[in-house]
Amino acid sequence: MKKVIMGNHALSYGAQLGRAQVVAAYPITPQTQVVELLSEMCADKSLDAKFIKVESEHSAMAACLGASLAGARTFTATSSHGLALMHELLHWAAIGRLPVVMGNINRAMAPGWSIWSDQNDSLSQRDTGWMQYYCASNQEVLDTTIQAFKVSEALSVPGMIMLDAFTLSHTYEVVDIPEQEKVDAFLPPFRPKLRLSSEDPRAFGGLTSPEHYFELRYKQQKDIEKAPALVAETGKEYEKLFGRRLELIEGYKNEDAELLFITAGTTGYTARVAVDALREEGVKAGNLRFRLFRPFPFAELRRLVGRSGRRVAVVDRNLSSGCNGIFFQEVKSALYGHVDGMPIFGYVSGLGGRDIALEHFREIAADALKRQPPAEEIVWIGVRK
Repeated sequence: MKKVIMGNHALSYGAQLGRAQVVAAYPITPQTQVVELLSEMCADKSLDAKFIKVESEHSAMAACLGASLAGARTFTATSSHGLALMHELLHWAAIGRLPVVMGNINRAMAPGWSIWSDQNDSLSQRDTGWMQYYCASNQEVLDTTIQAFKVSEALSVPGMIMLDAFTLSHTYEVVDIPEQEKVDAFLPPFRPKLRLSSEDPRAFGGLTSPEHYFELRYKQQKDIEKAPALVAETGKEYEKLFGRRLELIEGYKNEDAELLFITAGTTGYTARVAVDALREEGVKAGNLRFRLFRPFPFAELRRLVGRSGRRVAVVDRNLSSGCNGIFFQEVKSALYGHVDGMPIFGYVSGLGGRDIALEHFREIAADALKRQPPAEEIVWIGVRK
């Protein structure tokens, strides 16, 4: 079945098709429609789930943790300051090995007060132990939600699905909604080995001395490191059933590119238009779009970047204050010592929802092709003087 739906509702349908059993949520712009539709689904029984209304995002995540501990497939959604309020409990979910799945609508952090898009909210949580997926279309949002349940539950690692505020969350696109029976064949019920049960009493998350805590973190890290291979394998399985794959990084005309843009989210689709325009002007451009950012897909990035001799322009819709764009830092770190003779330049643009347009990519391309390394400073694109 095909429907014209907004990105927020693509999350809702993904949770419904994934047969979420508990949804705990608190509304925040621009996420509200996600949980509004899920509450309607719970009310009309088209989703057999418990909808928990709470007084804050912190409580929403706390309810999800309790439900997941009890063995229920859980889902929530939030944005910006709501995600920040959850920060403490994001650690509890990850280190507690609870496969909660959450949609996050990327929205700038205040002040100034903003409801528009950039990626600092989710990237501020990159060290909490959650997998992070970045989407560029409503179809990707729905497909990624379903696949995220499967990957998270296989590894006992929570997953976060990102979509840009308004650019995607409130934009309507045609989305192919799979048949429930096919999704059920792909995604079996959640059956954790250990859960809260009066029949088999256990304690979770208790005081842990230095004698054991180190090993808990070691095992958590080793399991999340399995995610890139599992995401790729799960994507292939999903593709056989539905014709669409969840890749780690999407390449576009990157094989022969002399200039590579590296992007995430909807900026990656604008980059495609820029690549085509630049090629018509004689510039061999290409694009790599991150779909999985945590755990970082080191091997896939190195494979796709490939040979030396090309130039890389990382376009960040975020900023680590006092340093650089966050994707820029991580790309440099991942490629260091693996690809020689490859200048990598970082560009910050689109903060607070400012549009990143074709002319901005032309400006980035012109700068990256002439700039000489090293390049530690931030190159700002689109700042009004």
